[in-house]
Amino acid sequence: MSQNLSCQEVIGQDSTCEGFTRPDVLRILQISIHQLQGWERAGLIAARESYSFQELGQLRTLRSLRAGDVPAASIRHSIVAMRAISGMANPLEEAAVVRTGRQIVFRHLGAIFDPVRRQLCFDFERGKGAEAASVAEPMRRAGAGVAAPKVQDRFLAAVQAEEAGEKRRAMEIYEEIIAVDSKYAAAYINLGTIYFHLRQYDRAEELYRSATVADPEYVLAFFDLGNVLDELDRMDESIEAYKQAVALSPKYADAHYNLALAYERRGERRNALRHWQVYVRLDRNGPWADHARGQIHRLLRAEKLSIAWRADRFVARGKGKAALRLVE
Repeated sequence: MSQNLSCQEVIGQDSTCEGFTRPDVLRILQISIHQLQGWERAGLIAARESYSFQELGQLRTLRSLRAGDVPAASIRHSIVAMRAISGMANPLEEAAVVRTGRQIVFRHLGAIFDPVRRQLCFDFERGKGAEAASVAEPMRRAGAGVAAPKVQDRFLAAVQAEEAGEKRRAMEIYEEIIAVDSKYAAAYINLGTIYFHLRQYDRAEELYRSATVADPEYVLAFFDLGNVLDELDRMDESIEAYKQAVALSPKYADAHYNLALAYERRGERRNALRHWQVYVRLDRNGPWADHARGQIHRLLRAEKLSIAWRADRFVARGKGKAALRLVE
């Protein structure tokens, strides 16, 4: 969001800042009435006849995001998620928007948050000292308090140790954090992931389950739990974990992808088809999207061939209609 223009610089030195009419907004932002109405219908901004300077800034942000091909549904979902976990009434006004591909995250109080996945992301713009692209650190829900600074510092130290290849040191720090704060879900997740890569799946499962207990709304905990249960060939439990991730975050593309794979392995082609279709709506480009489209075409061809079968002998049903039976 551009915050360095004054009201007078936008509409002229002789104008006031009391409000902008809809025609003013269309002229200043060079957008059509159809665009503005579309953003209103999508729930991205409230419909009104007069806009404040702050609301004009929000509209400028929306124009930039839509011009960058960020889907309106993705913007709306991120805004709703940010409101739910931060207590902000209007994230577009109270935090800075950061685009990440076809999604958005928010910069607030010196940190970048992904509200959909409940993660704290390191900000590369802070300089070359940033050690990692993202860390599995959930935002604390409004009213739930925040972790003590010492614990936060220890968590970052563990992440830095991981990035430096000091896995044993990182594991020790994560264990210390868990001993101090049994509700620190991110420590369970990161420690579980180390065990996962060591192929110690039973311990990884234990830690991921602890994360789901520490924060039952932590999407990544259920997603990672689904992954380790898949490795343990406990498909039914894996599907339930992925389903919980999708329930918490319907726009979590990776969860839909893995859920589709799991349903295919269990022979539930129609359930798999549904999640492949959701995935390609959320992620339209890249090799994973291409694979999902291939699976969709394959499953649709199979369904056309097996949707029904003709009875062994002709049984009239009405005028000249053979009996058909649906194949599950």
